[in-house]
Amino acid sequence: MKWFSFQSYMEVKIDMRLYAVKTRLVKTGDDLAEVILEALKKQNLQFEDGDVLALASKIVAYAEQRLVKLSEIKPSEKAQKLAKQFSLQPEFAELIIREADKIYGGVEKAVLTLKNGILTANSGIDNKNTPPSFVILWPSDARRWAKYLKEEIERRTGKKIATLIVDSGLIPLRIGTVGLALAVAGFKPIKDRRGEKDLFGYVLKVKRTAIADELSSAAELVIGQADEGIPVAIIRGYPYARSKKASATELIRPRERDLFI
Repeated sequence: MKWFSFQSYMEVKIDMRLYAVKTRLVKTGDDLAEVILEALKKQNLQFEDGDVLALASKIVAYAEQRLVKLSEIKPSEKAQKLAKQFSLQPEFAELIIREADKIYGGVEKAVLTLKNGILTANSGIDNKNTPPSFVILWPSDARRWAKYLKEEIERRTGKKIATLIVDSGLIPLRIGTVGLALAVAGFKPIKDRRGEKDLFGYVLKVKRTAIADELSSAAELVIGQADEGIPVAIIRGYPYARSKKASATELIRPRERDLFI
């Protein structure tokens, strides 16, 4: 069993643990709740009240049949130009255009796009952990999946949990990826610290913590990025604020107020 433990002392002690969950390969139409529960049983794990179930976006995308064969894509003239400009396959460039809400530019092999209010490379399209000549798209409705899995696992286990769908994101001028929350269910994705005081009495005016992204980054420490076959993590012990209506869309900042845009 693979797990990490973090301890923090604030007003109360926080003992947070991460459990990596190895599953079988997911196919279209699979019952994801059953796949996860089967995997937990094999690892002698059970859900506890307050757990956060974190899933890599790919496991959801596979269940949704978001796998695309590049040879079946006909690139447009616009895609041909984009492919030439950034050294991409024309078919891949065509999918980027179809999936993106906006294209800003890019570098070799990567185009900066806006997708569902999130800045991401190549519209979130990836070829890692896909069969040869295939790519996989972001889930078409990650929010619905987060809500469904929360409710379904609660129904089957009797435990109160939250869910989080995770992908890898980039930070400007930093090498490497961090976790990015595509969808949440059951907890508030932001902790608003405005109005609190620091050590010297200064009242915080802008500080808000992206709890969902922080937990996504934690989950990515154990979720597999290569051939590990670990698309799921259980986050245990973090005292999140429960919410029935919260959504990851709360994390999206208007473009006109964004520092990097």
